[in-house]
Amino acid sequence: MNVLLWIIQIALALLYLAGGSYKVFMFDELASQMVAISRGGWRVLGMLEMVCGLLLVIPAVTRWMPAVTPIAAALLALETLGLAVVYARYSLAIAATNPLVWALPIGLLAAFVAYGRYAVRPLA
Repeated sequence: MNVLLWIIQIALALLYLAGGSYKVFMFDELASQMVAISRGGWRVLGMLEMVCGLLLVIPAVTRWMPAVTPIAAALLALETLGLAVVYARYSLAIAATNPLVWALPIGLLAAFVAYGRYAVRPLA
C-alpha cells in the first residue's frame, strides 16, 4: 500500500505542479475561456496547487512534519473536486478536451492519498 501511495503522490505532485504553473502564468487564456473564476482566482488556485504539490512529497521524503502530506492532499482533493463542479456547469460532454473528465479522477486520487496517508500515519 505504501508503494502505491508513493507512486500516486509523485504523479499527483507532477500534475499539480504543471497545472498550477499553467494557472499562474497562463491565466489570461484560462480567464477568457471560463469567466466563472477571475484572473486573480486562477492565480490563487495555481499557487495553492503548486504549494500543495510540493507538500505531497517533500515532508514525507525529508521526514519533517509528515503529517502535512495528508492535509495537502485533502486540500488538493477539495480544490479539484470544487473545480469539477464549476467545470460541470459549463460542459458535461465526455471528451478528452473537457476538464471535468480529468478533474474528477485526479481529485479522487488526491482524496485517496489523503485517506491513505492519514490512515498509515495519523495526525495524533
